Amino acid sequence: MVARSPGELLTPGFTAVPSVAWIDALEVSSSTPDDTEAIGITVASSGDVAEGLGFDRAALTRAGFGARPGQTLVIPTASGPALVAVGIGDPEALTPDALRDIAAAFARATASLRRVSLELTTSGPVDDAAAGQALAEGVVLARYRYRPLKTTTAEPPLDAVSITVEGADPAALAAGVARARATVHAASVARDLANTPPGHLTASDIGRVAVELGARFGFEVELFGREQLLELRCGGILGVNAGSEEEPVMVRLRHAGREGGRRLALVGKGLTYDSGGISLKPSDPMHLLMKMDMGGAGAILGAFTALDELGSASETTAWLMCTDNMPSGSAYKLGDVLTARDGTTVEVKNTDAEGRLAMMDALVLASEWEPDAIVDIATLTGASLMALGTRTAALFGNDDALLAAVESASATTGESAWRLPLERAYRSQLDSAVADISNLGGPYAGATTAALFLEHFVDGRPWAHLDIAGTMQSPVDDAWRSAGATGYGARLLAQLAVDFSS
Repeated sequence: MVARSPGELLTPGFTAVPSVAWIDALEVSSSTPDDTEAIGITVASSGDVAEGLGFDRAALTRAGFGARPGQTLVIPTASGPALVAVGIGDPEALTPDALRDIAAAFARATASLRRVSLELTTSGPVDDAAAGQALAEGVVLARYRYRPLKTTTAEPPLDAVSITVEGADPAALAAGVARARATVHAASVARDLANTPPGHLTASDIGRVAVELGARFGFEVELFGREQLLELRCGGILGVNAGSEEEPVMVRLRHAGREGGRRLALVGKGLTYDSGGISLKPSDPMHLLMKMDMGGAGAILGAFTALDELGSASETTAWLMCTDNMPSGSAYKLGDVLTARDGTTVEVKNTDAEGRLAMMDALVLASEWEPDAIVDIATLTGASLMALGTRTAALFGNDDALLAAVESASATTGESAWRLPLERAYRSQLDSAVADISNLGGPYAGATTAALFLEHFVDGRPWAHLDIAGTMQSPVDDAWRSAGATGYGARLLAQLAVDFSS
């Protein structure tokens, strides 16, 4: 008998990644179909207004429409599709990021409709392919909703979106729109996994999902359970898992890339639920979000769904460290000492600083693979959220060229990251009287001391760390970020892998 996941037992027919089927069925094109229900037509802050809107600038102004970027005005029609004026501001100030947000505003204005079209009258300095990709991403990402556990829903799913750009090269525009399908697949997988309730998603479930996605999107998957983790001497994740009734799983992914491509290692934190362990979290709204503590692993798994379609030449291998962190009589305790794969002994000063413990062995394994660079991504510290909020991730690292590459990918995808100093003077905060290092620093610079802990395990290799504790979720609909899990990092890491061998 094949074991059923907890999610299937709680909700028969449940699937952890419903968006894969949605986007597979979604019609994404670069020409306006006859059966569209709404046509968005962009309007700049000056100059002529497209005749298709049926109103001149004076009429739009009287209606309160000033063509600010992302401003919308729905214009009912007696028959045929509704018209939507969509402001873009100064066309010469347009960027892919701005276009993505503008398209998202149009998507929200037409949220009750299934088939929509957006016509960009000018892309300004943005090339045709980038414009097509950004616009399609903005519409689809904004229309994402997590629905598998709802019995009714007010908004219908999006069935079709078309993107046209006046004067664009049709082939370039179509290529950009096609790339968007791959990138929204990536982000939506990450969102689905992070939005899934913890009772419906265990570490073993993530392993099953990875195997299914690997077969669908063309990457290799290998799963390591408790016994194999013991053989690999992965004391960190085994320590974190000690209080759980669920099996820990390390998921290793591999995208072959092209022969001679550079080697990129990715490491993701996959805490399916973080209670804090013995250092129990308070029962507050932040605790409710701890189902999203696997956002780093989800982002990497999502990114891998896009690598083949985007033609990434980098040989990319990832280690996803998946478990929950629960209190029980067998749970690891404050004062315990764990031993990492490389022999480093670690004193546990707080069981709620578990992500770095789960990841330390993966960083050692990644280093042993001898990659050209290592990038880890984790919902690691509340300190990064306090410093940068919910729109910008904290970025640390030891190699300027790699950090610049991450920043470039961040700028391309509109997933903001800000480089913070890896202040090594704070390394002494991690000193331990009984072990080589402790898992907790002092009361200040918590994001920095967490990064310094991770750096200990990369063996001096080029390394970057993305702390996405703030960006993993949005409390409200915000441009292309739908309320709930944002899927932050999935598109960024896919872009980084594509850029890495350039």
